[in-house]
Amino acid sequence: MIRYMCVCAGLFVLLSANPVLAASQPCSEPEQKQLEFWLGDWNLIWPGQNGGEAGHGTNSIKRVLDGCVVQENFSGEKSMPLRGTSVSLFDARAGKWKQTWVDNEGSYLDFTGEFKDGQMVLSREFMKPDGSKVQQRMVFKNIIPGEFDWSWERSLDGGKTWQVMWPIHYKRKA
Repeated sequence: MIRYMCVCAGLFVLLSANPVLAASQPCSEPEQKQLEFWLGDWNLIWPGQNGGEAGHGTNSIKRVLDGCVVQENFSGEKSMPLRGTSVSLFDARAGKWKQTWVDNEGSYLDFTGEFKDGQMVLSREFMKPDGSKVQQRMVFKNIIPGEFDWSWERSLDGGKTWQVMWPIHYKRKA
C-alpha cells in the first residue's frame, strides 16, 4: 500500500512538472483545427502529361487516434498506380505540423510546416546521390468550402524559386 502511494505521488509530481503531460485534453491546441478543411472524401483532378487526358484520383482524410492524428489515404485510381497514406500531427512542442508519407512505390517522406496566410505549407529537404540538395514542399491553397488546390513543388536553389511538379484540384465528393 505504501509503495502504491509513493508511485502515485511520484506520478502526480511528474505530471505537475510537465505541462504537456499534465494537459487534461491532449491535442486541444487551436492549431489542431488547421487541417479541418482537408477532412472528408475527395475527387481529384490533375493535368495530363504532354497535353494528354487529365488524371483523376481520390483521397480520403479522417481523424484517428482520439482525434490527434489526421490520416490520408490516396489513390491514383485508373490514372496512375500510385497509392499512399500519410499521418499528420500538430507537434505542440515544436509549434509545427509534421507529416509522414509512405506509398506502394517504397517512398518514405517526412515533412514539417505550418498554416500561414491561408495556406498550409509542408516541406522537406533531401540530398540526391550526387550530393546536391533539393527542397520539396506541398502547398494547400485557394481553400474555400468544398474545394482547394494542392501542389507538389521543388526548389533547386535553396528555396529562392519553386517549380510546380504536380498540381491537383480537390473537390469534395457529394
